[in-house]
Amino acid sequence: MSFALIVRFEIAAGNDGAFLSAVKANAARSIADEPGCLRFDVLTPLEGPGTDVVLYEIYTDRAAFDHHLTTGHYLSFDAATRAWIASKSVTLLALTENAKR
Repeated sequence: MSFALIVRFEIAAGNDGAFLSAVKANAARSIADEPGCLRFDVLTPLEGPGTDVVLYEIYTDRAAFDHHLTTGHYLSFDAATRAWIASKSVTLLALTENAKR
């Protein structure tokens, strides 16, 4: 069973552009460099201010996610964006069905 998570960020005013750039780079490196990272989506609201960002990530298992937290690109992202984040919540999930077209 795959391991998934949803991370919800509220970005402090004035930092949304820089945060979005940094999180997109982190997502791209995660997919490119981590064989255990199967999906890394960056989601933003269709309407309203761009201060909310949601990540949807899928890993082969918990160990692959734990490895993600030790990578240079994640550690750099975390350090660079910490001051830009007003709030953050993480929901850990088991991927029980992955319906595809």
